[in-house]
Amino acid sequence: MKNRSGASAALTLTALLALVGCAGGGAGDGDMPGMDHGGGSSSAPASAEADDADIMFARMMKEHHAQAVEMSDMLLGKDGVDDRVVALAEEIKAAQEPEIRTMNEWLEEWGADVSGADGMDHGSGMMSETDMQELADASGEDAGRVFLEQMIRHHEGAVTMAQEEVDNGRDPDAIALAHTIIETQTTEIAAMRDILATL
Repeated sequence: MKNRSGASAALTLTALLALVGCAGGGAGDGDMPGMDHGGGSSSAPASAEADDADIMFARMMKEHHAQAVEMSDMLLGKDGVDDRVVALAEEIKAAQEPEIRTMNEWLEEWGADVSGADGMDHGSGMMSETDMQELADASGEDAGRVFLEQMIRHHEGAVTMAQEEVDNGRDPDAIALAHTIIETQTTEIAAMRDILATL
């Protein structure tokens, strides 16, 4: 059973993340953060608005988001997890699934390859197979701790990649999303660290 003693804190966190999620929609409905890590060249030309940095931003972002959703699904399938961590995982999944669809739509509009980007490694905040197995094997309160530790690193990689898009991108929507990623995921990192300190 989940720990209900943190119910009020969970409500507070949910409210905070809901506000963050609302702010994240500023670049357009469903337009959400992309996390680029640089590296590689596009297999199709960008539109007049998008350059190679934008294309890599979208391709790498959607892969980064897909792993965050997978991690959240793993956490949500477990019993005995702190309610605050459950609320966070639900918010991440709800925000990032539509963002993946948006990234795919952008890539199609730009005439770019919609397949996943190669070259993202642990340095970009991506979890290794060993990391994912650790989360899969964890249970109860320990699962919440592992999830938070991993998602903090995951978000830190996202912020770095988003800054690269701000510095190098050209498409205004993609750049706006990158700014949003920096703001919202930095806020989530702080919230996760606060929760982790109390587990």
